Amino acid sequence: MNIKKGDKVIVIAGKNRGMAGTVTRALPRKAMVVIDGANVVKKHRRATAQNRSGQIIEKTMPLHVSNVQLIDPKSGKPTRVRIRREGGVRARVSTRSGGTL
Repeated sequence: MNIKKGDKVIVIAGKNRGMAGTVTRALPRKAMVVIDGANVVKKHRRATAQNRSGQIIEKTMPLHVSNVQLIDPKSGKPTRVRIRREGGVRARVSTRSGGTL
């Protein structure tokens, strides 16, 4: 998975297509990412005996990584990622501009 926490991404498919944001959490085993402000759903919480009233909570749900693309730091457009090894160090590189991510 080429997308990590803190990356700037854009949603390319689904109901939030075109929305850009920052990855707040990466789930590599499930190949999913959580983006702030994208894929927000409303969850209904039942009242419990511990002085909590019933309420509706807006929660950000994960998106599959195939539905997001990294944003190129130079052009601001979506880009794919290439891995370049420089002196034994692995670096992520933008295919659009060649800049390091």
